[in-house]
Amino acid sequence: MTRKSEKSLATAVLTGLLLVVSGTALGADRLLLATQLWPPYQTYDQGKMGGIAVERVQCALQRMQQPYRFTMTRWDKAQLLVESNRMDGFFTGSNNASRNKYAVFSTPVINEDLTWFMAPDVSIDPEDESAKYQARYGAKFNSSKWLYLKKNGYNVVKKPRDADVLLQMLWQGELDVVLEYSGVFEHSIKKLGIPMDYFRRAHRSKKDLGVHFSRQFLKQNPAFLNTFNSAMERCKKSSL
Repeated sequence: MTRKSEKSLATAVLTGLLLVVSGTALGADRLLLATQLWPPYQTYDQGKMGGIAVERVQCALQRMQQPYRFTMTRWDKAQLLVESNRMDGFFTGSNNASRNKYAVFSTPVINEDLTWFMAPDVSIDPEDESAKYQARYGAKFNSSKWLYLKKNGYNVVKKPRDADVLLQMLWQGELDVVLEYSGVFEHSIKKLGIPMDYFRRAHRSKKDLGVHFSRQFLKQNPAFLNTFNSAMERCKKSSL
């Protein structure tokens, strides 16, 4: 894919125009889920959505014989669409108190390492109290990771919109420390042709990433979540 076509795709994604529809039932009972372009979990290639998260959510819904539509858009918009009850859910994201106000977290779709990535010449403990004021920290703008850093007083100096830009900032010396999921950052590292062991790493935590279903949707469909969770567990076992 050329840089020009990648830019065109990004524009389409940001306006929420990329849709995947399953089955022939397109009535009011179809499930509407929002997501973001977030390789390798949610991808877009040759006109089709893919990635491990997309495939697992599709698998669960197909087991349930549940018609659905996925809309790929900005991550902040995906969450707003659910909060305003214009979508039934969004995926994949971590569980937190802010999202719990309007949505319920499913059984995990993915379990991933949240990792500190540091420039080769940075030898600090990224969670040290003194280091967090001196080093330049970064995460994807407006993500739960970026908001965590800001809330806890880390010296956050940039607002990258995706993992590729975040990686470029760390690689070019604009940042000292980055907080990102290992799978996401390693995907960007591989794409840019950087040696996988180029950056220093420190494990932060293990995170569950899942689907957040609207509380209003679940109120109207009280048996849905348990059925989805059971189907998702079966799909995860079959994909091992």
